[in-house]
Amino acid sequence: MRLAFMGTPAFSVPALEAIVHSGYEVEAVYTQPPRPANRGKKETPSPVHLAAEKLGIPVRHPTSLKSEDEWRAFADLRLDAAVVVAYGLILPKPILDAPRLGCLNIHASLLPRWRGAAPIQRAILAGDDETGISIMQMDEGLDTGAVLLEEPVPIYHRTTAQDLHDDLSALGARLIVEALDSFSIGTIHPVPQSENGVTYAEKLRKEEGRLDWGRPAAELDRQIRAFTPWPGCFFEFRGERIKVLQAIPIAPAGKSTAGTLLDKDGTVACGFGGLKLIRMQRPGRGPVSGEEFVSGMRLEPGVALL
Repeated sequence: MRLAFMGTPAFSVPALEAIVHSGYEVEAVYTQPPRPANRGKKETPSPVHLAAEKLGIPVRHPTSLKSEDEWRAFADLRLDAAVVVAYGLILPKPILDAPRLGCLNIHASLLPRWRGAAPIQRAILAGDDETGISIMQMDEGLDTGAVLLEEPVPIYHRTTAQDLHDDLSALGARLIVEALDSFSIGTIHPVPQSENGVTYAEKLRKEEGRLDWGRPAAELDRQIRAFTPWPGCFFEFRGERIKVLQAIPIAPAGKSTAGTLLDKDGTVACGFGGLKLIRMQRPGRGPVSGEEFVSGMRLEPGVALL
């Protein structure tokens, strides 16, 4: 099979490597253009771009796929299929229709739940017990295509977005090879998605990381696990934006006003229960434990972290 691979972030790299190592011929890799990164704002190629170069595969990074020139260039590859993993550009119909077997997408949820941009984070935030990988045959809708393969992954009570990212990236790499092997010889058939249970995983916004002590501790815990490492969670205190990198919900004795520091270990009263702060970070400083944060700020139980 002649393939193109379309992806950008680190999540996509294991799939590219698995496809190549399984003997498939990748004619070209499409990825987002180099972007300014790090303190020097130097133009930096995407993780997929760097991986493709190491594998000796030609890389294309158009800023858009809407022009007829791009459609012709893609059609000229004479592809059997294209594999799409977190590419970041919308594929117009001429692109979707160009490969003989269409475009296959690795999506990080069990469709139709969590269609859209941030399925990993939204699943944790919602308190889901499981998520997974769906290998989908793409159409013009937002993650509405028929499913070729899927496999669930449990979400445990301490699972973070980074944990799920890594697990689902590896699972997607395995399943896409299985799907290509079976699809190419006609032993797998697309199954239309159900119209029931559809949810949408909206793109993450930085302000969603703000912690509201008036909410239940269990919800704040899910928020921190879902938004670590990005966009991160925080609260404002004494003119500083304090990052909360890790925390654990607990059931403190008695009831206190939400936002009150309960002890010198860094436990904060919430709308229901308490949140023990495990790792914190003040602006311009390194991470510290909750206890070190309380000591460094010279805080006493009873102070309001507002």
